[in-house]
Amino acid sequence: MNRDILFLCHRVPFPPDRGDKIRSFHILKALAALGRVHLLTFADDDADAAHADGLARWVASTSVIVRRRGRARAAVSAVLSGKPVSLTLFDAAAMRQAAARLFAQQRFDVVYAFSGQMAQFVPPDADARFLMDFVDVDSAKFDGYAATAGPLWRRINAREGRLLARYEGQMAERADLSLFVSGAEAALFRERHPGVGDRVMALENGIDCDRFRPDAVLPPLPPLPPLPPLPRGNGPLLLFTGQMDYAPNVEAVDGFARGVFPAIRSGFPTARFVIVGRAPVPAVQALAMLPGVEVTGTVPDVRPWLAAADVVVAPLKLARGIQNKVLEAMAMGRAVVASPAAQEGIDVEPGRHLIVAGPERQADAVRALLSDPVRRASLGRAARARMVERYGWDQVLAPLARMTSGAANPAAIAAE
Repeated sequence: MNRDILFLCHRVPFPPDRGDKIRSFHILKALAALGRVHLLTFADDDADAAHADGLARWVASTSVIVRRRGRARAAVSAVLSGKPVSLTLFDAAAMRQAAARLFAQQRFDVVYAFSGQMAQFVPPDADARFLMDFVDVDSAKFDGYAATAGPLWRRINAREGRLLARYEGQMAERADLSLFVSGAEAALFRERHPGVGDRVMALENGIDCDRFRPDAVLPPLPPLPPLPPLPRGNGPLLLFTGQMDYAPNVEAVDGFARGVFPAIRSGFPTARFVIVGRAPVPAVQALAMLPGVEVTGTVPDVRPWLAAADVVVAPLKLARGIQNKVLEAMAMGRAVVASPAAQEGIDVEPGRHLIVAGPERQADAVRALLSDPVRRASLGRAARARMVERYGWDQVLAPLARMTSGAANPAAIAAE
């Protein structure tokens, strides 16, 4: 406990109520068991900055910088500097000054940078073990966007992917270890940057199986409006959860609501598709005009919705790393129908723990589960058991102790 650890984060890692905050919060907690954690983080706004108070029990010191730079200004800076927008969007003189002050005042044994944007604030001559948690291979995400976009956005996204890939490689050269959320992401990074392959590892996401459990005592589900001409509650509930201003989530629910759900309703005319998640963009809000589709916006607790769902769907076409929405649904004992992209990186057996289906098979897969409650229940029990067996946070983050100590090389850590 005599080590000092600097934890750099692109968003206040509390409360753990969205994908990046869930991972960063649990990693920060795990690091707090290994030494004194000093938190240096951006906040999205003043309300987000106030959330840092919730971390007091785990941190020795906290510095919060509210991020003021908008996307338009970041894009101009990116063009002028030849940097990726993802980097300039999180650049700030106040953060550079705060980082320089911390490194001048304190000697750190370990520096843990959460997300690629934060590596720019680690001095090249920092005398500390440097763990770079990229989480996902972000450059590959923009390559994926470029592959399906129109001419203008294809060029924009291709530029971002190219520049990010160069930056990721440079940061990996500096880091003692580069970490990714799944073995698949780590393997992709090694393929792109073979020169640092022996210092690349997976540090997976987990799930709080005590909080997300089928027998949890939960608040009642908010009432849904009637489904004319049928009374409320007569039909099965299909559920999608996620941050609803995130482009892959928007694409997923739009494709499912318009292209898959009507085929499901042809056999189950009282079925509802409920989209649960904060900040729904106008394109998502418009889906509520479709028959049987509901958009809730922010909810105080996603668990009542998961508990009420007959089937949870994750029809993402583009997904990186491990999808927390899938882990949460499985831990709650729900039957899940996921796209191949949403399942990738999760150590489960399709057909036993969840159903994996592309867009052309999703309607059939959901209809089959709605027609077979015994199969749904069996799938849910197997899903829950797999989460408990494989994905508890203490289990997946156990390698952090060796990673921060430098006592073993990646091959030895992975073999443990």
